[in-house]
Amino acid sequence: MALAVLAALAALILPTAASAASALRTELNEIESEVMCPVCGTLLELAESPQATREKAFVEKLVKQGQSKEEIKEALVAQYGDAVLAEPKGSGFSLSAYVVPIVAFALAVVLLALAVWKWRKAAGSREDRRPEVEGPSDEDRERLDADLARYDL
Repeated sequence: MALAVLAALAALILPTAASAASALRTELNEIESEVMCPVCGTLLELAESPQATREKAFVEKLVKQGQSKEEIKEALVAQYGDAVLAEPKGSGFSLSAYVVPIVAFALAVVLLALAVWKWRKAAGSREDRRPEVEGPSDEDRERLDADLARYDL
């Protein structure tokens, strides 16, 4: 009887412990995919440097303490600086990481459109000014006839 009660209790406790461990691992993986190793500049989940190992241990400690993802990111920024975040903040100088490529692409499209327009306009004006095609001169015709006559059999 006591064995059955212990088995039932274990069946209730083990899934919750496993799901808690899986939730811990999932959150840890989510954080590691959103922060960088400050030494090698790669995502923390891919980094293998000693500094990355220390940073992973720091993140795992904060996860076990029950801190939220944002709190952990703030702690990492306080510890390692803004360079630890994989995505720059959406304000200030970091905003240029989003704005500059968009502006550069738009500018390139406009310049390309202008170049094509000018090219087509120049090609159209050249078609209007086609030179008259002249045949060979009388002297060239005589020389050509003489050369062809030499090769007739």
